[in-house]
Amino acid sequence: MAAMSILVIQIPPRERLGARGNGDAGPSAPAASEFDYVFSIDGLTPAQSGRCASAALPKADLVCAVLADADVGWQRLNLPKAPAAKLRPALGGLLEEALLEDDPLVHLALAPRAAAGQPAWVAAVNAPWLQATLAALETGGRVVERVLPPTSPEDEPGGHFFLAGAADSTPSLALNLGQGPLCLRLDGNLARSLLPAEPGALRWSATPAAAAAAEQWLGAPVAVVSDAERGLQAARGRWNLRQFGLAPRHRGLQAARAGLRRFLSPEWRLVRAGVYALVLVQLVGLNAWAWTLQQRIAGREAEMTRLLKDSFPALRVVYDAPVQMERETSRLRAAAGRPGADDLESLLGAAAAAWPEGMGPVQTLRFETGRLTLAAAGLDPAQIDTLRRKLEPTGLTVEFSDGRLTLSHGRRGAA
Repeated sequence: MAAMSILVIQIPPRERLGARGNGDAGPSAPAASEFDYVFSIDGLTPAQSGRCASAALPKADLVCAVLADADVGWQRLNLPKAPAAKLRPALGGLLEEALLEDDPLVHLALAPRAAAGQPAWVAAVNAPWLQATLAALETGGRVVERVLPPTSPEDEPGGHFFLAGAADSTPSLALNLGQGPLCLRLDGNLARSLLPAEPGALRWSATPAAAAAAEQWLGAPVAVVSDAERGLQAARGRWNLRQFGLAPRHRGLQAARAGLRRFLSPEWRLVRAGVYALVLVQLVGLNAWAWTLQQRIAGREAEMTRLLKDSFPALRVVYDAPVQMERETSRLRAAAGRPGADDLESLLGAAAAAWPEGMGPVQTLRFETGRLTLAAAGLDPAQIDTLRRKLEPTGLTVEFSDGRLTLSHGRRGAA
């Protein structure tokens, strides 16, 4: 089964105060009209990348959006034991003093598998800006199912160097040392003061444009990782910032699609192989069982055919052994003068043996092969039920209608 394709959209950094000529781009700044993206068929290697409007983005089975490092803040707290409907207000109350913006302007998201009463990481993003960005993408026909942080606290300790803008010549550093990712510029002393004693032992990477400056500043080699590769790395993680007010609609469908994507992911290759093997074993077992049943049926049919030919050697052609056996047996019985189960004598004998005590003889009767009708207007419902119970072991059914009692070896109708 083929892997599901994935589209990772790079969300441009949110403009801050003073970034524009009017002095304030704030939360209500318009969303970007064009986006950098990477498309992958298997979720591992880039197959296509570029920049275009949202309506021109490639179609994929899964659409993810990766935010810039500077747009995601991190806090750690003990997750309160609150109902799902009240969890978001509870988080806002606990983080009120730590957040730089008013609570309604902040979107919060919990770490994957966060447990109540346990320490958990919380991501914070500007809510109006993120809502406007997702709306711009959805207007172009691309529904973002996952919003991802480029760096998460669970990532391997280290840092990633990048240029924050096309006109920026000084790299920025997304630093992750276990206390929550930080986004720092290299033109000050803060970033260097946070480095460990042996920075070369950590994992360092940089975009191609920032690699040379990063190695000179760090004094150690760094791995060159493009934005496209980093976006795919983030998509392979477990984070999804679309929670609470930004949770995707149709959660059941989203969960089913997420489960299918996880099942088709490379990490689940061994599980898929096990499932396929189990299905194959079941199919082989069912086919073997069906073949065994067919052999048994064929054996019984052959035995019936042999018995028919041994009992009636005059038969030349066998087309339905049970029917032919019954027909030939009836002929022999008739030739010997013995009544059959559907003959008048047999039906009269059965009726006489089960006839209610105290009831006189019937006045009229009518006989057809396998069917005997008696005039029984004097029978009450209790006597009819007793008659049925007595005749049931013989295979006879009893019908009563309009004062007439009918005995036959067919299906009993309504009384």
